[in-house]
Amino acid sequence: ADVGGGEYVIIEPEELDQIAPGRSRTIDINSFVDLEEIDPIHFQKTYWLAPSKEEYGKSYSLLLQAMEKTNRAGIASFVMRGKEYLTAVRAGDGLLVLNTLLFPEDIRDPAKELKSLPEIASARGKEIEMAVSLIESMSDEWRPEEYHDTYTEQVEKLIDSKREGKEIVAESEPSEPTKVVDLFEALSRSVESRKKGRSAPSASASDLDDMSKADLEKLAKELDIKGRSKMNRDELAKAVADARSTAAAS
Repeated sequence: ADVGGGEYVIIEPEELDQIAPGRSRTIDINSFVDLEEIDPIHFQKTYWLAPSKEEYGKSYSLLLQAMEKTNRAGIASFVMRGKEYLTAVRAGDGLLVLNTLLFPEDIRDPAKELKSLPEIASARGKEIEMAVSLIESMSDEWRPEEYHDTYTEQVEKLIDSKREGKEIVAESEPSEPTKVVDLFEALSRSVESRKKGRSAPSASASDLDDMSKADLEKLAKELDIKGRSKMNRDELAKAVADARSTAAAS
């Protein structure tokens, strides 16, 4: 092992075996902490826990319900496959969940990883108010079922198309980022665009160009457009426009 300064220490495999952690048969909770105090940067992998024997079911249920009421996570360590893990045991949806956590020394220092850290400029009061207004206008409930791995879906679609001998059409180029000259003006336009998207389902085709994918998905849902979850932004805009034209014609 390299200990620095050009020095090395020879360690035999048998010596490593002597200090290797033994296999854990139980998960011993050392303390309970507020779940919100754990920075998400520490979370690594998720496992579901179940009682190892039927007679442990009552204790398992009691712990689950108590943790649900307190919103606390039990901090514990255990050994799996010869490696020691720091973990957080928390209440999930009807069962206990174990998250392995990164040790502080495993978390990279952004100052060492980035070429330069961003300078945080003081924002004007109006800019803060407008930014908060934009965030509020885009606030929604967390619904993970509405999000999908669209890249994998497109790869599967590509494979099916090639298998059937269909012509492959290249995706449209992504739009260029807007050059922000006046931040307040840009925020104002974004807020107004959000308001139009929420309050005017009958917006014109030009308004569709200004809408985000999330706005278009909401309109597609209101219009009951089938297959909307698998569409990209441009496909959603076209489907919404077509659906409106059909509705207007009838």
